[in-house]
Amino acid sequence: MSAPDPLVRAVQGGVRLIELGQPFFTGMPCSPNHPGFRMTLARRHGDLIRPDGGSAAAEIIVTGGHVGTHIDALSHVSQNGMLHGGVDALAAQQGGVFTEHGAEQLPGFVCRGILLDIAGVHDTDVLPGGYEVTVRDLERAAEYAGVRVESGDVVLIRTGWSRGFDDPPTYLGTATGVPGVGIAGAQWLAAQGISATGADTTAYECLAPGAGHSVLPVHRVLLVESGIYILEHLALEALAAQRLHEFVFVLAPLRIVGGTGSPVRPLAAVSR
Repeated sequence: MSAPDPLVRAVQGGVRLIELGQPFFTGMPCSPNHPGFRMTLARRHGDLIRPDGGSAAAEIIVTGGHVGTHIDALSHVSQNGMLHGGVDALAAQQGGVFTEHGAEQLPGFVCRGILLDIAGVHDTDVLPGGYEVTVRDLERAAEYAGVRVESGDVVLIRTGWSRGFDDPPTYLGTATGVPGVGIAGAQWLAAQGISATGADTTAYECLAPGAGHSVLPVHRVLLVESGIYILEHLALEALAAQRLHEFVFVLAPLRIVGGTGSPVRPLAAVSR
């Protein structure tokens, strides 16, 4: 008799939730390709006091759709003018919103999540800037975790890079580069039939020193060629510290009509 899947184990034993996302705050690190996150109080306690003595406070938030922990919709990247499935990108974006592959079509996720701890495989806290995660790295991380990547999984890649999240220049790695999955690694993940993949970095894929976000071929492989969603700016240190390599992945993107991505709060559900 086979062992129960992680969802069954979590429900049977009582559920504990682990945060997989970063907090959102003014001044947080942000890709130079996107407008940053800003929040301020638009209304403060005492601005208006009700007859019964009560008052309310509220904020205004301005952000790009690809800032902080977020998921890319299939409209985010095109190649030679085409989105995933041969959709004409120019025609789909007429009117200032996407009529196909918009963020409102992003699915919700309650499925098996897998942590592939690449930094752990290399016995280091943080992979060096510009390091390319290879197919062999992915295979070794799966062996290390005692799991096999299967169709429908959400695969999360730990590089350790998020340890520098509170230091934006270091985290963005403009001079040093940023570790991440290379083209061959992305093709290997796509061949396993996964539904989404994410990493604890700003762009998911390997960024060479000094190159910045000038070319992002892994986004092409995953989003355009394979229809696989990408999550960025994940927080994976808690999972790694507890050696939780298999869990229930929970995610509900915002239904932003015609958008190219959505801020999210991903969670790992595990048995208590």
